Amino acid sequence: MDFLAPYRHQLLSVLRIAFALFFLQHPAAKFLHWPHIAYFDHLSPLSWPIGIAGIIETIFGLLLLVGLLSRLSAFILSGEMAVAYFMFHVPMGMPQPGILPILNGGEAAVLYCFGFLYLAAAGPGPWALDTSMGTEEAKATT
Repeated sequence: MDFLAPYRHQLLSVLRIAFALFFLQHPAAKFLHWPHIAYFDHLSPLSWPIGIAGIIETIFGLLLLVGLLSRLSAFILSGEMAVAYFMFHVPMGMPQPGILPILNGGEAAVLYCFGFLYLAAAGPGPWALDTSMGTEEAKATT
C-alpha cells in the first residue's frame, strides 16, 4: 500500500496539526469552558496541578499547532501526558485503578504521550513555521 508514500511528509504535518487541534480542546475546556466540562467549573488557572497543566497545554499546544519549536513542544507535551497518566489514571482510574489504560480511562493520555513522542523525533513536517524559517529541513516528496 504505497499510494500514500509520496505524501508522507505532508501527512506528518497533518498529524501534527490534528494532534494539536484535538489536544487544545483540553485547555479550552479548562479556561474557556468550551466544551463545557463541569469538573473544570471552579478551576483557577494557577491551581496545581490541573491549572498549571492547562497553561503548559495552551502554550505548547499552540506552538505545536503552528509548527514553531515543534520538537521541543512535542517532547514537553509527551512528558506531560506521561505524568498525567501515572499521576491520575493509574492510581485513580475509572472504572478502576490499575496500569491498563483500558481499565483506568487513560487511553487518550497514552496515545497522546506516544504520538507527541513520535512528533518530537520525526519533526513537524513541511507545513510548519520551523520549516519555513529554516530551523527544520524541508523534506522533498519523492
